[in-house]
Amino acid sequence: MGERERGDAWSSLAHLLSYDSLVHAVAGSAGGMMAMSIFYPLDTARLRLQVDEKMKAKSTPAVLADIIKEEGLSAVYRSWFPVISSLCCSNFVYFYTFNALKEVWARGQPASNSKDLVMGFLSGVVNVLVTTPLWVVNTRLKLQGAVFKNEDIQQTNYKGIVDAVGQIVREEGVAALWSSTLPSLLLVFNPAIQFMIYEGLKRHLMKGRAQLFSLEVFAIGAVAKAVATTVTYPLQTAQSLLRFGQRRKDAGRGIWGSLQSLIYLLRQRMKCQGFMGLYKGLEAKLLQTVLTSALMFLIYEKIATIIFRIMGATPHASK
Repeated sequence: MGERERGDAWSSLAHLLSYDSLVHAVAGSAGGMMAMSIFYPLDTARLRLQVDEKMKAKSTPAVLADIIKEEGLSAVYRSWFPVISSLCCSNFVYFYTFNALKEVWARGQPASNSKDLVMGFLSGVVNVLVTTPLWVVNTRLKLQGAVFKNEDIQQTNYKGIVDAVGQIVREEGVAALWSSTLPSLLLVFNPAIQFMIYEGLKRHLMKGRAQLFSLEVFAIGAVAKAVATTVTYPLQTAQSLLRFGQRRKDAGRGIWGSLQSLIYLLRQRMKCQGFMGLYKGLEAKLLQTVLTSALMFLIYEKIATIIFRIMGATPHASK
């Protein structure tokens, strides 16, 4: 390798490990944690509707009222800490990867929706492969102790994240920690679409301006997430069911087994509840994910701006 090639390699590595990417990752993690904490009960309602087939599809407030009535007020915040911890790790990985790719690939080049989509997709793949075990465990912890309408659902007895990982590995094998990997990989289009729309709208509104108003950031974050969520929601339902441990009994392991289980779960949901059964819980999901995402982007932009201002630095990632 010549001097020029070595120089290019070191330059790419420097951009990959840049200060900018770290700031965006920290800001994204903080924004996600704060936003999810505020709207956490909405996610509880969404997950319950997705997993419990015999729970009637009601409005989000009605579902939350039923949960509180039967299980107590604390039930809507069940497993808050493990979920927030996992979200922190997930957002850090995603935002770091996305902005590192912008530094390496798009630096000095005009930004475009197609580049944003590809970078969002690649960031999602990295995120899924790294953090899926955390989300499998947290889905089970969040539903532990829930009062299900479907009596066929077996209750679990985990004492925490570490104990849950140990029990799953002993009873179901290591592969069970990645049981929702296939739908999760398919669902990387969700954040990819979200970031493509967000970055595209942001570029459009930023023309001739130094920064956006807070309400504008909130609005484009909400629009981006609403579109991405509606398009990919059936896969999110299958993802939740697989994370909870429901799968086709005679399905094999690995990618083929996950594909069999994915198709089986979607067909069973349509058979029992019709096509709209694939969208059961969408209202709660849209409320939770749109509001959470919009608030997350708002907090993310504010924190990143404040950090760069304090450090006297200017972000280099292409906008």
